[in-house]
Amino acid sequence: MAWIHLFIAALFEVIWAILLKQTNGFTRIAPSILTISGMALSFYFLANATKTLPIGTAYAVWTGIGAVGVAIFGIIFLGEPVSLYRIIFLMLIIAGVVGLRFTG
Repeated sequence: MAWIHLFIAALFEVIWAILLKQTNGFTRIAPSILTISGMALSFYFLANATKTLPIGTAYAVWTGIGAVGVAIFGIIFLGEPVSLYRIIFLMLIIAGVVGLRFTG
């Protein structure tokens, strides 16, 4: 169950990180509320996951999934640059997350 909580936490991290730009420095109310809610849910599920998972593993997986998720969203929906090197390094992050899943 801890790994499921960790995955949910990472999904909420992707959501709040994407919404963060829409807050315009927390000056726009609706995106700010959604961002803060996403943060709270992300931390809640991360905290639940760390009840049984090592904090180093949980944090690395949480940030790894979040980083890759936001980067992929940016490439697909925001027209952010894509290059061979960017894809290779995103794949390395994914490999690290998968490796931690099977060793943590």
